[in-house]
Amino acid sequence: MSKPELEFFPTSDIGWVRCPGAVDGLTERILACDEENKVATRMLTFAPGTDTSANGVVVHDFWEEVYILEGSIIDLPLGKEFTAGMYACRPPGMNHGPWTSPKGCITFEVRYRVKT
Repeated sequence: MSKPELEFFPTSDIGWVRCPGAVDGLTERILACDEENKVATRMLTFAPGTDTSANGVVVHDFWEEVYILEGSIIDLPLGKEFTAGMYACRPPGMNHGPWTSPKGCITFEVRYRVKT
């Protein structure tokens, strides 16, 4: 299985869904998903005032690339704010977060696995 073949379509055709977990204010729009490998391409929204501290530090076993489309997030352990136009590439096992987003944020994320 892999992500589906999709031609251009309005992302607004896909609704926002609350992210699983204890943090209110996080919603996602799954654009493409590979259920077998548990990876996806998605947009993630942090509502103004969202704090992901309840999730703790995030670590996963897949690659993740993130581009901030709008707004900003603050990485609490690093004490740095990341704003629209900034990009991150995280290899499997990299610690990141938790974050706050005082004014809100929308990101575009691509998650994938590399077969070795």
